[in-house]
Amino acid sequence: MLWLLRHAQAADGRPDEARPLTEEGLRDARAIGLSLSRMGVRLDHCLASPKRRAQQTAQLACAPLGVEVITERALAGPAFDAERLAAGLGETLLVGHNPVISGAVRELTGARVHLRPGGLAAVERGELVMLMTTEQCRAMAATVEAAA
Repeated sequence: MLWLLRHAQAADGRPDEARPLTEEGLRDARAIGLSLSRMGVRLDHCLASPKRRAQQTAQLACAPLGVEVITERALAGPAFDAERLAAGLGETLLVGHNPVISGAVRELTGARVHLRPGGLAAVERGELVMLMTTEQCRAMAATVEAAA
């Protein structure tokens, strides 16, 4: 399974690569990780854009899964080949930016999607098998936290 995640909500500012997550973005990134954990996702790898907001999102989302984040410069660029990046890595999460992360979902599946900040997609053998918003991740994370 290949997971594609758009970074969570980021603050405005310059330089672009240094923009951090907002408080809401930090909460959402944690909720994404709890959601993935709740769904029983077992990631082998996480590759993230070197931009600060993507790194923060990846670190917080992968913490509950015990997965180390690897910086992948291609995820910051104008385009990337998701299949090539994830080739041979097993279950992988790619964390990047729009419009290229949504474009990768389209390229892999043919589905026209627009991932909002914190939006998550799962693709398996060219099929879009799941699409989640931050609101759905927050709701799922709330059930995990309530059970704790």
